[in-house]
Amino acid sequence: MKKIESPNLKQFLLSLLATTISIVLTFGTSAIIEKRHKEAAKREMVMMIIYDFDKTIEQVQNADSAFREASLLQQEVALHPENYDRLRFRFMPAVMCAYTEFAETTEKIFSSNIETFNTLGNVNFVQEVSSFYNARRAYQETVLVPLKEMVSNSPVSRSIEDLFNFDFPECSFSNSNFLETMRKTRNRCMKMMKVREDELEKFSRQRSVTEDNSEEESINQQQMDEFIRANEIIQQAKEKLGENK
Repeated sequence: MKKIESPNLKQFLLSLLATTISIVLTFGTSAIIEKRHKEAAKREMVMMIIYDFDKTIEQVQNADSAFREASLLQQEVALHPENYDRLRFRFMPAVMCAYTEFAETTEKIFSSNIETFNTLGNVNFVQEVSSFYNARRAYQETVLVPLKEMVSNSPVSRSIEDLFNFDFPECSFSNSNFLETMRKTRNRCMKMMKVREDELEKFSRQRSVTEDNSEEESINQQQMDEFIRANEIIQQAKEKLGENK
């Protein structure tokens, strides 16, 4: 016996099929879009963290150069105390490192929001990031804080005795070790999250549009150089006056 399908039933089945396909496509597309948004958010967070690493490393690198220079100058004064008056203001870049401050916005976002951990989705990377920020705090506590206390108690430009209250070779040694640790952690994170240097450089340029302070740093260095030069000229004039008396 031949089965007869009613037009209404056929229309209903077609409509049901179309609705089902529409639902599958809608939810499937939404899932794909949501996944892409999550991946984009993850990438943005990774780039922001490593960018923050680089800004910190840049500051520690600047301190490293200043401490190395101060260590050499201190040894020169130790061997030739008569050069103290001529060199005392050249310790200022190292002294000013005591007032180094790190931007903590990214660290706070990373540390305080559980969604950050869910977004990153990589336990090893989270551990490395925590390690970096722990090292930065240790650097502040063991290098910068003691130096700041010394600056308050014994200005290096006041007397040669005050200068020798500082241990610039130790500052240089400790600073270099922290710098190396931070660099290694940063490079491991780059490799772990497959971040290319050119990709990070592009991200850095975008951030630098609003954060660029290179001109300000240049002005500060120029002011420091002018300050040192002015004191050298004045010191030379004082020495000549002393010789003429």
